[in-house]
Amino acid sequence: MSFPPSLGYRTALVTGASSGIGASTVEALTAAGLTVHAVARRGDRLQELAARTGCVPHVLDITDRKACAAALDGLEIDILVNNAGGSHQSPIQDYPPDEIDRILDLNLRAVMHLNRLLLPGMLARDRGHIVVIGSMAGHYPMRGSALYSAAKAAVSHAFDVMRLDTLGSRVRWTEVAPGRVATEAFMNSIGPERAKEFLSKETLQPEDLAASVCHALMAPPHVNVSRIEIYPVKQASGGFLYAD
Repeated sequence: MSFPPSLGYRTALVTGASSGIGASTVEALTAAGLTVHAVARRGDRLQELAARTGCVPHVLDITDRKACAAALDGLEIDILVNNAGGSHQSPIQDYPPDEIDRILDLNLRAVMHLNRLLLPGMLARDRGHIVVIGSMAGHYPMRGSALYSAAKAAVSHAFDVMRLDTLGSRVRWTEVAPGRVATEAFMNSIGPERAKEFLSKETLQPEDLAASVCHALMAPPHVNVSRIEIYPVKQASGGFLYAD
Protein backbone atom coordinates (compact mmCIF):
# COMPACT_ATOMS: atom_id res chain seq x y z
CA MET A 1 0.00 0.00 0.00
CA SER A 2 1.35 3.42 -0.94
CA PHE A 3 -0.09 6.87 -1.44
CA PRO A 4 -0.66 8.14 -4.98
CA PRO A 5 2.10 10.67 -5.76
CA SER A 6 -0.56 13.09 -6.99
CA LEU A 7 -1.75 13.60 -3.40
CA GLY A 8 1.62 14.94 -2.27
CA TYR A 9 1.19 13.55 1.26
CA ARG A 10 4.43 12.99 3.18
CA THR A 11 3.56 13.42 6.86
CA ALA A 12 0.76 12.54 9.27
CA LEU A 13 -0.15 13.12 12.91
CA VAL A 14 -2.29 10.59 14.81
CA THR A 15 -3.70 11.21 18.29
CA GLY A 16 -4.56 8.49 20.77
CA ALA A 17 -1.76 6.51 19.18
CA SER A 18 -0.69 4.32 22.09
CA SER A 19 -3.24 1.55 21.47
CA GLY A 20 -6.26 0.42 19.49
CA ILE A 21 -7.37 2.36 16.41
CA GLY A 22 -4.61 4.95 16.81
CA ALA A 23 -1.79 2.42 16.94
CA SER A 24 -3.24 0.48 13.99
CA THR A 25 -3.49 3.70 11.98
CA VAL A 26 0.11 4.61 12.77
CA GLU A 27 1.20 1.14 11.63
CA ALA A 28 -0.73 1.47 8.36
CA LEU A 29 0.52 4.96 7.55
CA THR A 30 4.17 4.25 8.33
CA ALA A 31 3.94 1.09 6.24
CA ALA A 32 2.70 3.30 3.39
CA GLY A 33 5.88 5.35 3.62
CA LEU A 34 4.73 8.42 5.55
CA THR A 35 6.55 10.12 8.40
CA VAL A 36 4.03 9.74 11.21
CA HIS A 37 3.94 11.78 14.42
CA ALA A 38 2.24 9.68 17.09
CA VAL A 39 0.63 11.52 20.02
CA ALA A 40 -0.54 9.95 23.29
CA ARG A 41 -0.10 10.24 27.05
CA ARG A 42 1.51 6.85 27.68
CA GLY A 43 5.18 7.24 26.91
CA ASP A 44 6.07 3.56 27.33
CA ARG A 45 3.46 2.50 24.79
CA LEU A 46 4.62 5.20 22.37
CA GLN A 47 8.23 4.07 22.62
CA GLU A 48 7.18 0.51 21.81
CA LEU A 49 5.21 1.80 18.83
CA ALA A 50 8.14 3.91 17.66
CA ALA A 51 10.50 0.94 17.89
CA ARG A 52 8.07 -1.17 15.87
CA THR A 53 7.09 1.36 13.20
CA GLY A 54 9.64 4.17 13.11
CA CYS A 55 7.02 6.78 14.02
CA VAL A 56 7.95 10.01 15.84
CA PRO A 57 6.56 9.84 19.40
CA HIS A 58 5.11 12.85 21.26
CA VAL A 59 4.05 12.30 24.87
CA LEU A 60 1.21 14.81 25.19
CA ASP A 61 -2.21 15.21 26.75
CA ILE A 62 -4.23 16.61 23.85
CA THR A 63 -6.54 18.45 26.25
CA ASP A 64 -3.53 20.59 27.27
CA ARG A 65 -3.82 23.20 24.52
CA LYS A 66 -0.66 25.11 25.41
CA ALA A 67 1.52 21.99 25.60
CA CYS A 68 0.22 20.78 22.22
CA ALA A 69 0.85 24.16 20.62
CA ALA A 70 4.39 24.27 21.99
CA ALA A 71 5.21 20.75 20.78
CA LEU A 72 3.38 20.67 17.44
CA ASP A 73 3.24 24.23 16.12
CA GLY A 74 5.51 24.56 13.11
CA LEU A 75 5.30 20.90 12.08
CA GLU A 76 4.41 20.44 8.43
CA ILE A 77 1.56 17.95 8.69
CA ASP A 78 -0.35 16.76 5.62
CA ILE A 79 -2.74 14.37 7.41
CA LEU A 80 -4.30 14.82 10.85
CA VAL A 81 -6.15 11.82 12.31
CA ASN A 82 -8.15 12.92 15.36
CA ASN A 83 -8.51 9.53 17.00
CA ALA A 84 -8.11 10.17 20.75
CA GLY A 85 -11.37 9.99 22.65
CA GLY A 86 -13.10 8.55 25.65
CA SER A 87 -16.54 7.81 27.01
CA HIS A 88 -18.40 7.26 30.25
CA GLN A 89 -21.52 5.12 30.22
CA SER A 90 -24.29 6.29 32.54
CA PRO A 91 -27.48 8.39 32.51
CA ILE A 92 -26.73 12.10 32.79
CA GLN A 93 -28.19 12.28 36.30
CA ASP A 94 -25.51 9.84 37.46
CA TYR A 95 -22.58 11.50 35.67
CA PRO A 96 -19.71 12.56 37.94
CA PRO A 97 -19.24 16.31 37.33
CA ASP A 98 -15.58 15.93 36.38
CA GLU A 99 -16.53 13.33 33.76
CA ILE A 100 -18.74 15.87 31.99
CA ASP A 101 -15.76 18.17 31.51
CA ARG A 102 -13.41 15.31 30.57
CA ILE A 103 -15.70 13.92 27.88
CA LEU A 104 -16.25 17.32 26.27
CA ASP A 105 -12.59 18.33 26.53
CA LEU A 106 -11.30 15.12 25.00
CA ASN A 107 -13.86 14.47 22.29
CA LEU A 108 -14.70 18.02 21.22
CA ARG A 109 -12.47 20.83 22.44
CA ALA A 110 -9.15 19.08 21.83
CA VAL A 111 -10.21 18.11 18.30
CA MET A 112 -11.13 21.69 17.44
CA HIS A 113 -7.91 23.10 18.90
CA LEU A 114 -5.76 20.66 16.92
CA ASN A 115 -7.67 21.43 13.73
CA ARG A 116 -7.14 25.16 14.31
CA LEU A 117 -3.44 24.59 14.96
CA LEU A 118 -2.63 22.49 11.89
CA LEU A 119 -5.17 23.67 9.30
CA PRO A 120 -3.43 26.97 8.38
CA GLY A 121 -0.34 25.13 7.14
CA MET A 122 -2.46 22.79 5.04
CA LEU A 123 -4.26 25.74 3.48
CA ALA A 124 -0.99 27.53 2.78
CA ARG A 125 0.37 24.41 1.00
CA ASP A 126 -3.03 23.74 -0.61
CA ARG A 127 -3.01 20.10 0.39
CA GLY A 128 -4.11 18.18 3.45
CA HIS A 129 -6.63 15.78 4.93
CA ILE A 130 -8.24 15.97 8.37
CA VAL A 131 -9.94 12.85 9.72
CA VAL A 132 -11.92 12.31 12.90
CA ILE A 133 -12.86 8.97 14.39
CA GLY A 134 -16.47 9.66 15.28
CA SER A 135 -19.10 7.18 16.42
CA MET A 136 -22.52 5.87 15.56
CA ALA A 137 -23.42 7.52 18.89
CA GLY A 138 -23.03 10.88 17.17
CA HIS A 139 -25.82 9.99 14.73
CA TYR A 140 -28.20 7.64 16.58
CA PRO A 141 -29.55 7.59 20.18
CA MET A 142 -27.74 5.26 22.58
CA ARG A 143 -28.63 4.86 26.24
CA GLY A 144 -26.15 6.22 28.74
CA SER A 145 -24.12 8.18 26.21
CA ALA A 146 -25.62 11.68 26.32
CA LEU A 147 -22.33 13.57 26.71
CA TYR A 148 -20.31 11.32 24.41
CA SER A 149 -23.05 11.43 21.78
CA ALA A 150 -23.30 15.21 22.05
CA ALA A 151 -19.56 15.64 21.57
CA LYS A 152 -19.41 13.26 18.59
CA ALA A 153 -22.46 14.88 16.97
CA ALA A 154 -20.93 18.33 17.43
CA VAL A 155 -17.67 17.30 15.76
CA SER A 156 -19.56 15.62 12.92
CA HIS A 157 -21.50 18.81 12.21
CA ALA A 158 -18.37 20.94 12.64
CA PHE A 159 -16.58 18.89 9.99
CA ASP A 160 -19.40 19.62 7.54
CA VAL A 161 -19.10 23.33 8.33
CA MET A 162 -15.30 23.36 8.10
CA ARG A 163 -15.48 21.73 4.69
CA LEU A 164 -17.68 24.64 3.63
CA ASP A 165 -15.22 27.09 5.19
CA THR A 166 -12.29 25.61 3.25
CA LEU A 167 -14.14 25.02 -0.02
CA GLY A 168 -11.92 25.79 -2.99
CA SER A 169 -8.80 24.44 -1.31
CA ARG A 170 -7.34 20.93 -1.63
CA VAL A 171 -7.94 20.23 2.06
CA ARG A 172 -10.24 17.23 2.54
CA TRP A 173 -12.39 16.29 5.54
CA THR A 174 -13.52 12.81 6.61
CA GLU A 175 -15.50 11.44 9.54
CA VAL A 176 -15.24 7.70 10.18
CA ALA A 177 -18.18 6.68 12.38
CA PRO A 178 -17.97 3.08 13.61
CA GLY A 179 -20.23 0.81 15.56
CA ARG A 180 -18.75 -1.52 18.15
CA VAL A 181 -14.97 -1.76 18.03
CA ALA A 182 -12.94 -4.01 20.32
CA THR A 183 -10.55 -1.47 21.84
CA GLU A 184 -9.00 -1.16 25.27
CA ALA A 185 -10.54 2.26 25.84
CA PHE A 186 -14.05 1.00 25.10
CA MET A 187 -13.63 -2.01 27.38
CA ASN A 188 -12.51 0.26 30.21
CA SER A 189 -15.51 2.54 29.75
CA ILE A 190 -18.15 -0.21 30.00
CA GLY A 191 -16.63 -2.30 32.82
CA PRO A 192 -15.50 -5.93 32.99
CA GLU A 193 -18.92 -7.61 33.01
CA ARG A 194 -20.28 -5.79 29.98
CA ALA A 195 -16.90 -6.14 28.28
CA LYS A 196 -17.13 -9.92 28.66
CA GLU A 197 -20.56 -9.89 26.98
CA PHE A 198 -19.28 -7.48 24.32
CA LEU A 199 -16.34 -9.70 23.42
CA SER A 200 -18.69 -12.63 22.90
CA LYS A 201 -20.07 -10.79 19.86
CA GLU A 202 -18.51 -10.43 16.44
CA THR A 203 -16.99 -6.93 16.59
CA LEU A 204 -14.92 -4.57 14.50
CA GLN A 205 -11.18 -4.62 15.14
CA PRO A 206 -8.85 -1.59 15.25
CA GLU A 207 -7.25 -2.58 11.95
CA ASP A 208 -10.70 -2.42 10.29
CA LEU A 209 -10.91 1.24 11.23
CA ALA A 210 -7.34 1.90 10.08
CA ALA A 211 -8.27 0.41 6.70
CA SER A 212 -11.28 2.72 6.46
CA VAL A 213 -9.10 5.73 7.25
CA CYS A 214 -6.62 4.70 4.55
CA HIS A 215 -9.45 4.19 2.05
CA ALA A 216 -10.52 7.82 2.50
CA LEU A 217 -6.96 9.16 2.52
CA MET A 218 -5.98 7.35 -0.69
CA ALA A 219 -8.95 8.52 -2.74
CA PRO A 220 -7.91 10.45 -5.87
CA PRO A 221 -7.20 14.17 -5.32
CA HIS A 222 -10.58 15.20 -6.79
CA VAL A 223 -12.52 12.95 -4.36
CA ASN A 224 -13.56 13.85 -0.80
CA VAL A 225 -14.92 10.91 1.23
CA SER A 226 -16.96 12.94 3.68
CA ARG A 227 -18.32 10.24 5.99
CA ILE A 228 -17.91 6.49 6.44
CA GLU A 229 -20.23 4.49 8.70
CA ILE A 230 -18.79 1.08 9.46
CA TYR A 231 -20.41 -1.67 11.55
CA PRO A 232 -19.93 -5.32 12.33
CA VAL A 233 -22.13 -7.23 9.90
CA LYS A 234 -24.37 -8.35 12.81
CA GLN A 235 -24.96 -4.84 14.16
CA ALA A 236 -27.50 -2.28 12.92
CA SER A 237 -28.07 1.27 14.07
CA GLY A 238 -31.88 1.54 14.17
CA GLY A 239 -32.58 0.87 17.85
CA PHE A 240 -29.01 -0.29 18.34
CA LEU A 241 -29.57 -3.94 17.47
CA TYR A 242 -27.01 -6.68 17.79
CA ALA A 243 -27.75 -10.16 16.45
CA ASP A 244 -26.52 -13.39 18.03
